[in-house]
Formats: sequence, structure tokens, C-alpha cells
Amino acid sequence: MQLLRLFSLLTLVLMTVSTSVAGESFIIGVAPHTSARVILEMYQPLRLHMEKALGTPVAIVTAPDFDMFARRGLAQEYDLAVTTGHQARLFQTDAGYIPLLTYKADFRAVALVAAKGPIKHPSDLKGKDVLGLSQASLVTLWGQHWLAENRVGAKQMKFVSASDSVAQLVAAGDAAAGFTSLANYQKLLPALRSQLRILGESSSMAGRVYVLNKRHAAMQKKIDAALWAFAETPEAKKYFDTNSLAGYRKLHPNELKEMDRYANEVRKVLNSSEK
Repeated sequence: MQLLRLFSLLTLVLMTVSTSVAGESFIIGVAPHTSARVILEMYQPLRLHMEKALGTPVAIVTAPDFDMFARRGLAQEYDLAVTTGHQARLFQTDAGYIPLLTYKADFRAVALVAAKGPIKHPSDLKGKDVLGLSQASLVTLWGQHWLAENRVGAKQMKFVSASDSVAQLVAAGDAAAGFTSLANYQKLLPALRSQLRILGESSSMAGRVYVLNKRHAAMQKKIDAALWAFAETPEAKKYFDTNSLAGYRKLHPNELKEMDRYANEVRKVLNSSEK
């Protein structure tokens, strides 16, 4: 059974690569909030539903990190993108993507430390190594602001590819603190989660937002209807429950505009790395 599951997953990966290269599929880009394997498995029900609703092959793709995901989105490589609010805002303002919906559950960033470690206050992080997901991820940008607001001069911000890696490294004492989303912290296996403690937590921010490439503006109503129909399926409800997302909701007025502060920083990161 395990071998069959692995084979199916590898088949999905190969299909995703081949169809995206061929340019014959409707491409759904999902920000790399966790490993590519988990993302492909997590969004498989949505892929199948959208394929049936649109009558065309659909592929799920991601990127090695948030920086590359942003570059690919700005380069119009995604037909539909699912990404955190600050990148959704960047895609909207700089590449003309159309915001569709988000999740009902709050999105919050957290600073994690070892539960039994020496870090008790933000000031204890002075001169210590801390972890983020990438320079362009929302949790990392929030973490940098949080350190500055607490007047903490961390030794160095290092970047890893996934939230569970952040958790494991902090729990093992390889970093003094790490920044991730509250949802990803809550999804950790209990044995790992028990080794960690939340030192700081953000206010609610725009979480994962679905934005549509402007080239599909004429299909917006159809795609929007397909997403809302998916939300009523047993597969979607299981996905919402498993990931504590509570379902879809419409975006509030100016909700993405409130992310301008972070979108501007992503723009700076991308521009500086091009020089």
C-alpha cells in the first residue's frame, strides 16, 4: 500500500512537470508553505475538481522557496496562484492578478523556541541564530519586524525550505528561534510540538489567497463558481478540517491593501537579488 501510494505520488509529480512544460494545462501555483510532496498530495482533490469543472488538464506546481515562487508568479507562470496575502497583493499590483477568495481561519505568524531551552524573553535572542522560510515569506518578514520592535539584534537569519524543518532545528537546539505560521505549528506531530513554545505571535493577517491570472479574466465567474462548488464537496471539507482552515470566504474590502508594507519588502528583496 505504501509503495502504491509512493508510485501514485511520483506519477503525479511527473505529470505535473510534463504538463506544465508543455503548456497545455491550467497551472495552479501553490506557495511553498510546506514540502512539495505534501503540497501535491494536499491539493490533489482541488486539482481533480477543477479539471472536471474546466474541462482541461490541471497541474499543481510549487517552487523551491517563496522568492522563486514570487518571481514565477510575476512572470505570469501561474493561471491561478494560492499564496500568502503579501504576495497576493504583489501579484495584484505588479502583475494584474485578480483576487478571488481566502480562508475563514485567521492567519498568524509565530516565533518558536525550544520549550525547555534558555530563551525566555525576546531579549534572550540577542546575538543568536534564528530561522525563517525565505527572505520573501510573510512569516520571515513579520519575524524581522518582531525582532526590530523588540530591539533584538539576532546574530543571523538563516533560511530553510519548510516549516517542519524550522521546528525540528529549533527543537534540536540548532537555532535559538524560528518563524512559522501558527497553523503549521499546530499541525506538527504532538511529540515535536511538545518540544516547542510560542515566544511571540502576530496579529491576524491575510493568509493564503487565491488570485487569478488576468489572462483568464473572461473566465473569472466560471473559475470562482468552481472553487465555491469545490468547497461543498466532502473532499474539500476534509481538507478544511485537517488543516484547520474552516472553509473559504470572500476577501474584506482593502484586506490586501493592508499588506502593502510586506509586499513592498518582497519587491525590494527581488530587486536586490537581481543586482
